Amino acid sequence: MANVTKIPATVSRFAFAPITEQKKRRVAGYARVSTDHDDQFTSYEAQIDYYTNYIKSRPDWDFVSVYTDEGITGCNTKRREGFKTMIADALDGCIDLIVTKSVSRFARNTVDSLTTIRKLKEHGTEVYFEKENIWTFDGKGELLLTIMSSLAQEESRSISENCTWGQRKRFADGKVTVPFGRFLGYDRGSNGELIINEEQAKIVRKIYGYFLQGRSPYQIAKLLAEQNVPTPSGKGKWCGATVKSILTNEKYKGDALLQKSITVDFLTKKIKPNEGEVPQYYVEGDHEAIIQPKIFDRVQILMEARNGGKNRSSSVNILSGKIKCGDCGSWYGSKVWHSNDKYRRVIWQCNHKFDGEEKCTTPHLYENTIKQLFIKALNILAKERDIIIAGFEEIKDTAFSTDNFETEVETLTYEMNATAEQIQKCIDENARIAQDQSEYQKRYDTLVLRFETAKNRLDEIQSAIARTRAQRQMMENFMEVLRSLPEQVEVFDEGAWYALCDYITVYGKDDIRVTFQNGTEIRV
Repeated sequence: MANVTKIPATVSRFAFAPITEQKKRRVAGYARVSTDHDDQFTSYEAQIDYYTNYIKSRPDWDFVSVYTDEGITGCNTKRREGFKTMIADALDGCIDLIVTKSVSRFARNTVDSLTTIRKLKEHGTEVYFEKENIWTFDGKGELLLTIMSSLAQEESRSISENCTWGQRKRFADGKVTVPFGRFLGYDRGSNGELIINEEQAKIVRKIYGYFLQGRSPYQIAKLLAEQNVPTPSGKGKWCGATVKSILTNEKYKGDALLQKSITVDFLTKKIKPNEGEVPQYYVEGDHEAIIQPKIFDRVQILMEARNGGKNRSSSVNILSGKIKCGDCGSWYGSKVWHSNDKYRRVIWQCNHKFDGEEKCTTPHLYENTIKQLFIKALNILAKERDIIIAGFEEIKDTAFSTDNFETEVETLTYEMNATAEQIQKCIDENARIAQDQSEYQKRYDTLVLRFETAKNRLDEIQSAIARTRAQRQMMENFMEVLRSLPEQVEVFDEGAWYALCDYITVYGKDDIRVTFQNGTEIRV
């Protein structure tokens, strides 16, 4: 039989140091609280103080630091800067032992917890969970850690579900909570309610006024930036998306749509728009309005029409998309002549003037000339204002009526609901009773086609209703501006330009025609 001699281990498997060496361990503490509440803040400070004194009291430990995260969830490590710094220092060989209160303080995500512990173990760093008395270098450590991490994750899931249920119950009861840090036009009251900030409310009203004049969200953003108006976050640069969100936020008319978005996963905290997964609740008259409901609704109709068609008003210059070539029908664009010398000037000409074999003969125009031509046409139009306004008042209810559309909407809605019930009944019967599947499929396809036909028609009707309402709102706005014009217009006004002018067609130097929003064409 072979002779076997045991050679004892001399180096620790995990500490990578001789087992006889009496070396002090470099120890760090980790403290985290998951909210910013005052009681949690006390706990946060207490944890830091406790671990500082606890580590320093041990003669075999060298105090490194107490790493902290305040007001941060433990469900993932993405935003936990203190935690990430501590792990990086440990992997760099600066920490031998990490002491923390419990598994749930370290991480509520089982995968994150185990992955981090194994990575630390590979680099010779141990973790001690005081509450559960788990040392990760212990043979049973990983088994216990897996169990406790799973329990912590399940606790986090339960807390998340309870919070979600409570929030949705408040929504169902019509209790509005607005989680905002900065909300242009409103401040948060002592009970979380919305209170008008009058200085900021002026900016909101200005934005709505600009839009009703005909400006696009992009043009409004540019105008506000030029006027040095601060954004909701206090910055100087506005963007069209910010303006659009203000123009479509129902809270400005005093109402509140609750549960616009939902949290997809309690671990990742990923949020997505609510597209019908859970109920929404609309609360009317929740707080004081900045914008009158009638004005807000008018803006939504115009916004719907703007999104549905070609938006000429989204251009950079107020004249862009407003001057049409009489030869080819294309729009005029701005061109710079002598851009690098003292004769520099900006002219407007057909964008396709030199395209193809046949050149457009329409002349170029200067911006000031275009504005003067509009003023001339406006004064001609103003002389007929009483007749135009009286004619509109006489025909508006008939010309912009949506009664027939509304009746068809009711019919189509009933058809869709009835067909949907029949489809469900067809599916249920097939699940309970043995049937000829080819006959079932034929009946099912017929019902689906019937449903889709009604739905497509309903979409068309609703679009037609939106267009009709938008046209009426535009015409009413046209009449309001026309009514407010002075007897003689002397100065070009952007508000009148946006509200009254549809486009200008250039046929020649002596044949330029202004077409107004009401269809009136005046040659100037």
